[in-house]
Amino acid sequence: MPVKYSTVTMSTPAIKPLHELMDPGWAQALAPVEPQIHHMGDFLRDQVAQGHHFLPAAPNILRAFRIPFNSVKVLIVGQDPYPTPGHPVGLSFSTAPDVHPLPKSLINIYKELQSDLGIEPAPTGDLTPWTKQGVMLLNRCLTVEAGKPNSHQGKGWEPVTEAAIRALNNRTDEHGNLLPLVAILWGRNAQSLAPLLTNATIIASPHPSPLSASRGFFGSRPFSRANEALKNAGATPVDWRLQPTSHPQPLQSCDGTSGHVRHGSSSNS
Repeated sequence: MPVKYSTVTMSTPAIKPLHELMDPGWAQALAPVEPQIHHMGDFLRDQVAQGHHFLPAAPNILRAFRIPFNSVKVLIVGQDPYPTPGHPVGLSFSTAPDVHPLPKSLINIYKELQSDLGIEPAPTGDLTPWTKQGVMLLNRCLTVEAGKPNSHQGKGWEPVTEAAIRALNNRTDEHGNLLPLVAILWGRNAQSLAPLLTNATIIASPHPSPLSASRGFFGSRPFSRANEALKNAGATPVDWRLQPTSHPQPLQSCDGTSGHVRHGSSSNS
């Protein structure tokens, strides 16, 4: 019997088999939490009935799970989606290509990427190219009420995403060998997942939020360290380049300030 998920829209809720919404490997891995996924569909329908709007758009709620299950080699954990309508796309820290100015946390990620590997900041916040190389961008909570950060924490997504992380941690190849996995955990919320990642290489630092980036995120070199761990495990390193501008401009943040490597300063995702 196929696993099903209630897809919530602002009009007519639809029910689709889970394998139509994500990679088949993920559909199998998440089968044990099918009842919880149904529960979250009910929760979101109730939210809509009460006049609340959730983010991201319904088709993107499970977008992180479209990356093939066995191709994941780097996991970057976020907290919850950006609460600004039009910003979240179902991938932690990533935004829609037309979002400007960029969220401050993402600006700081780009600054550290430039400091670490010399990669110029991309003109958009679209991190999709990373996912095509096996980088999974997963939020602990997959939805949020528009305008209310952390509003869906503790509502039921955590058992689903923690099941996903356990499944990643325990993957093996056809010979029973563990598949390589590097987990990049930014901030205490993400780092609380470390006990679930016993087979992964963990790279931990403060969150890229402007509230904490200067306390150890800047200078942590997560991208080069991840590639070093992948090479040591016999896996192909990630090309972290996105689409750098030919004439880079100072990054513009959501509050209108600009910044440069090491000196910049929202957080979510």
